[in-house]
Amino acid sequence: MSGEARELELTCERMTYGPDALAHDADGRTVFVSGALAGDRVRAVVDREEDRWAHARAAELLEPGPERMTPPCPYVGVCGGCPWGALSRSAQAAAKRTGVVDALARIAHMEPTRAEALVAPLVSPSEPWGYRNKVELAVAREHGRTALGMHAAGDDVVRVKSCKLLDRAHAGAVKSVAGALSYLAGRHPIDLERVGIRVSRRTGEVEVALWDRPGAFPRAQAAKILADALHPTSVVRVMQKGPAKARRIAGVECLSGTGSWGELVGDERMRVSAPSFFQVNTKGAEKLVELVMDALDPQPDEEAMDLYCGAGTFTLPLARRAGFVSAVESYGPAVRDLRRNIEDAGLDNVDPIGGDAGREFPDTDADVIVVDPPRAGLAADVVRRLSEQPARAIAYVSCDPATLARDLARFEQEGAFSPVRVTPVDLFPQTYHVETVTLLERRLRDRA
Repeated sequence: MSGEARELELTCERMTYGPDALAHDADGRTVFVSGALAGDRVRAVVDREEDRWAHARAAELLEPGPERMTPPCPYVGVCGGCPWGALSRSAQAAAKRTGVVDALARIAHMEPTRAEALVAPLVSPSEPWGYRNKVELAVAREHGRTALGMHAAGDDVVRVKSCKLLDRAHAGAVKSVAGALSYLAGRHPIDLERVGIRVSRRTGEVEVALWDRPGAFPRAQAAKILADALHPTSVVRVMQKGPAKARRIAGVECLSGTGSWGELVGDERMRVSAPSFFQVNTKGAEKLVELVMDALDPQPDEEAMDLYCGAGTFTLPLARRAGFVSAVESYGPAVRDLRRNIEDAGLDNVDPIGGDAGREFPDTDADVIVVDPPRAGLAADVVRRLSEQPARAIAYVSCDPATLARDLARFEQEGAFSPVRVTPVDLFPQTYHVETVTLLERRLRDRA
């Protein structure tokens, strides 16, 4: 685009699966508007134009929409963590469910009436604020000094006193950690890339993870300064190698405390190392477990399979109810956490398998299956292998409606399993993200 930026007056119609609202210009072309919400009338500046659509930034709010609210956090619209923070709870819920329905119709090519019937009402297991057990601080260099805060647009960092999404009992942790590490950086040469803070109201554990590159590091000083500021139960250093988009873990050092973080999920006590994935919403994780167990109803004489199992969120409750569980995870730190959690739980009916789900697909005939893949979804060959299983049911936990829809279409093409219920779960209030639990059952003609 050349010349002076084009301005438009737009009325936003709905939210997209993303931070933007959707509008149409006078010619009927779709415009994605950042900084606006459904119902808002705005003056917007176009910053990108394509043949069929354009993107614009809201420059002035001319008339707020009926679902626009005053958020409790002053950083909404500045920090990138709460893009829907000013949107009413009911509007968020409607938009998230609609996004799942639309993905099934648009990507899985389902009839709209079928997609609508498949998707259950949104389940909201937690409070809309203060639900997170983890936040990450971004690191920036300003005039030769190190500053820590929350991610904003581009590479900017917003200094905040607290994060309203973090568990209220630990609301001051962000300010304490940011201040301590800024002080440390002023006295010792450190080159942090990011900082993770994990907290648990249930166990009282707090872990600070310092992510950087291998090399000299003031270990003792970092541990002491953080201990004085926050009294964490664990401080670890996570060293990474490789280019920015392909980082790999080069090592994890325990600087003080336990060297890992503990949480209670239902009746299960889990320990998770800093590099391992764990749901940031503990109540949400419990709801996912409940939905999966209710959907599959595993029996003592049945064999279960848990692919992309992480540290064992579904593996442990599966093993309590099924006769045997084959659990597959590819990420090394998570595999170690999985094995430790199985041992600590006293379970002897789980086979933890380290490796890619496609290459290390269990050589077994499962009765019930759980899959919880990353945002990229399932590889086509994994869908095929799953479809060859004699299982009566599959529970598919997804964090992306688009890849879920793609994979459900692949399952239907394979012909063995069909979705019978998709339950959206609001694990991430104030954002556009939505988790889903889909129950796939064997088609009647394939049942023995």
